[in-house]
Amino acid sequence: MGTYSQDEGKLDAAGMRLAVVAGRFNENVTTPLLEGALEALREHGLDPADVRVAWVPGAFEIPLVAQRLAASGEVDAVICVGAVIRGRTPHFDYVAGECAAGVSRAALDTGVPVTFGVLTTDDLDQAMDRAGGSEGNKGREAALTAVEMVDLLRQLPKPEDAEASDRGAGILRRSEPGPERPFRAGD
Repeated sequence: MGTYSQDEGKLDAAGMRLAVVAGRFNENVTTPLLEGALEALREHGLDPADVRVAWVPGAFEIPLVAQRLAASGEVDAVICVGAVIRGRTPHFDYVAGECAAGVSRAALDTGVPVTFGVLTTDDLDQAMDRAGGSEGNKGREAALTAVEMVDLLRQLPKPEDAEASDRGAGILRRSEPGPERPFRAGD
């Protein structure tokens, strides 16, 4: 049987540069999520005063600000908190889906962890249960996920320059002399 290496992030936030994006809509839910996130960071070695908090109007606006912060080079991770509570119209589906997709895209586009502590619930009771009630605090969980992901990414190899990586794999792009389609050695 072969051997393998195992990488796992640690929950030590000391020295990390973190930001939180918080949706103001449903602020009665978002505020305890933010408080849970900041408390978790304090418990794991980071002074909450050192955490940048950006309030946005609602969950739909979270991804843009998260992406801006992640791309700035000034933070190691962005924690997103907010609440989208289902009403009687399809508005919930659009806002919740776009928020989730945008947060994911911000992380993938920047290579910086952007964590999702945005509640998507059927009613206010479910939201409050997840904002420090019987189901815990999802803001806290999003903060701990951010800390773990920062530490894990620091352990993993850094991504290579895509063009250099392509050349190493024998791939020619259209901007390079060669055939009109990508070419792999051995084709």
